[in-house]
Amino acid sequence: YTEKSKSLFTFPMASHLESIFGTELDKVNCPFYFKIGACRHGDKCSRIHNRPLVSQTVLIPHMYLNPIAAPMIDAEGRPVEYDKKYLRDHFEEFYEDVFEELSKFGEIQDLQVADNVCEHLLGNVYVKYTSDEAAEKALKTLQGRYYAGRLLLPEFSPVSDFHDSRCRQYDENECTRGGLCNFMHLKRISKSLKRELLHEQRKRLHKERKKRSRSRSPRDRDRDDRRDRDRDRDDRRRDDRRDRDRRDRGDSRERERKHHRRDRSRSPRRERDD
Repeated sequence: YTEKSKSLFTFPMASHLESIFGTELDKVNCPFYFKIGACRHGDKCSRIHNRPLVSQTVLIPHMYLNPIAAPMIDAEGRPVEYDKKYLRDHFEEFYEDVFEELSKFGEIQDLQVADNVCEHLLGNVYVKYTSDEAAEKALKTLQGRYYAGRLLLPEFSPVSDFHDSRCRQYDENECTRGGLCNFMHLKRISKSLKRELLHEQRKRLHKERKKRSRSRSPRDRDRDDRRDRDRDRDDRRRDDRRDRDRRDRGDSRERERKHHRRDRSRSPRRERDD
């Protein structure tokens, strides 16, 4: 038993642990906390919640007051169904207000709000900055502040890619769990509003950079302008690609349904004749 033989046992085990980290096969670390930054078991979870000491993403639990979670009751004690336009306007007003406030701490890369009504995801706001410094500034500033009468308790989140944390079935309008799903049901924001907010953020950041460095060369200013234009173009392409993928998945499912109905409509006698 030598150092060489010891390394032969150590490296495969380390590679295996790394490959299953944050998955259902990982019996030590909580996969839900790793993917969505929240767990329905909370501190009573039997697995470890690895809370990051620093992150680009800040989670603000229960910040959004979702009207669906507190429905109005009519005179007969029955819940009143909210109008879709009211829900959309209510959320977009909140989103715009929060985006403008959170962008004061640094450049926002992404802002997502959970539409789930289960306790550990209800009203959760996730803001991902382009730098750890901006996220840390937001975390320190928001501590102890109130929003709509609620005390804000921000924390660093391990979520870095919302693609892995979101519910695929919800994106395809097929989730049967509704608001009680344990994966993120991310509220949809109109592309025009999101594009407008990002554009306004870049204009403001550009003005701040110009104030900080009046002596910069024209070449540096041109470089920053090109970078801003490239980001706008990339945002549009990403939105268009996401819409196209969603349409392609919908077309594929529709073809499968038609094929399934056609197979079921064929009689056994016709199949034997074929």
